[in-house]
Amino acid sequence: MNAQPLAYFNHAGASLMSASTVDAMVSHLHLETRLGGYGAAVHQHKALAAVYTHAAQLLGCDADEIALTDSHSRGWREVMNCLHFTPGDRILVGRSEWGGNYAALTHIAQRDGAVVETIPSTPTGEVCLTQLAAMLDHRVRLISLTWLPANGGLIQPAAHVGALAHAAKIPFFLDAAQAVGQMPVDVRSLNCDVLTTPGRKWLRGPRGTGLLYVRRGFLQALQPAALDHFSAPLTNGQYQLRDDARRFETSEANMAARLGLGQAIQEALAQGLDTIQAHVQSKASKIREALQGMPHIQNHDVGTQLSGLIAFTAQGLTSDTVRTHLTQQGIELAVNGTAFTPLDMRARGLTDVVRISPHTTTTDEEIARLLDAVSNLADLTP
Repeated sequence: MNAQPLAYFNHAGASLMSASTVDAMVSHLHLETRLGGYGAAVHQHKALAAVYTHAAQLLGCDADEIALTDSHSRGWREVMNCLHFTPGDRILVGRSEWGGNYAALTHIAQRDGAVVETIPSTPTGEVCLTQLAAMLDHRVRLISLTWLPANGGLIQPAAHVGALAHAAKIPFFLDAAQAVGQMPVDVRSLNCDVLTTPGRKWLRGPRGTGLLYVRRGFLQALQPAALDHFSAPLTNGQYQLRDDARRFETSEANMAARLGLGQAIQEALAQGLDTIQAHVQSKASKIREALQGMPHIQNHDVGTQLSGLIAFTAQGLTSDTVRTHLTQQGIELAVNGTAFTPLDMRARGLTDVVRISPHTTTTDEEIARLLDAVSNLADLTP
């Protein structure tokens, strides 16, 4: 067993929580052992309400436009299932759309007779705004975009896509799973109608948490597929949908996890998203620059502006072999297969990539260990 401490480079998958985030959850669980789940929730009423306030501050919206979910996928799917299409309707996606979103969209399109079309990309990988503008007509019923794709450093021009969608009065769904917590987010300037993110990635929150933003003016068009007495309270003898985004929540939730998410959000806000982005990009640039000097390593990042996600392959070695070799040295990173971004991976002839994602907590010593281990992969090449 490797005696060195773990060097963690999978923050894009599930980041490491801070001690105070863990303490927030554990403290609440202890409270539940004394007061019971309901009593503890009442005791923590103000702290739980503050999660919405801080989430709204994080995303640049109002608290009533926020719902708390158990994942990005849950929030995205709950809103998506409110939409109904007719034969001939068009759904536009970027080539780097997250595989989970693409699978859901494909299923919905097959059910309703709609078609899913891919927005052409520029030579540098971003969606081509000129060609997107030319694609927009009365049959386009939705634009779905993954802002920062899972398989590399690309940052899509989300605000420009949002502007085109807004001008054409087309709903715009933004998957911000790799953006929230890594960089500043302002849903107003993005012109998105829906934005989703999990808590476990760059926010450094717990698994089983997520944020769903639904623009207030878009909410009234959405009727959730399933309701309970929380999402549709009994009022004057009738069940009436809530008039805020919490119509997508249910009466039951993991309050300890929510408080952990709230703590993580507060810490990100206190640190400053501009500061976080600068630190992450600095560390990622250092790693990329070093990898470019290794002849046995091929970098697979595209884009004119790069995020903290770094994708590469090693000549003559499978990605799983690379991960196993580095794991044995106490270095944790990820392998992404075709399922993560099927359209883009196929278009570029890739089956999988190794993914590195540093965070503000990543140290220079950890980066040095990583680069030394990747450099030594040359000795394993057949």
